[in-house]
Amino acid sequence: MQTLAVPISEEQFEQLQRRAEELRVSPETLAQAGIADFLAVPDDTFTAAADQILARNAELYRRLA
Repeated sequence: MQTLAVPISEEQFEQLQRRAEELRVSPETLAQAGIADFLAVPDDTFTAAADQILARNAELYRRLA
């Protein structure tokens, strides 16, 4: 596992601490979860390509349903 140091403002750090306390996790765990969520979202290129394929094959999918 790699370690990453990210500078954040005092205000952001306090917000992170408050949210982590509310969820009863460490600030590090909450930050890791946020990064994992961000990376799990497909990029716009993939989304656009998937939308185009679904639109192009909509009639076929309708007939197969």
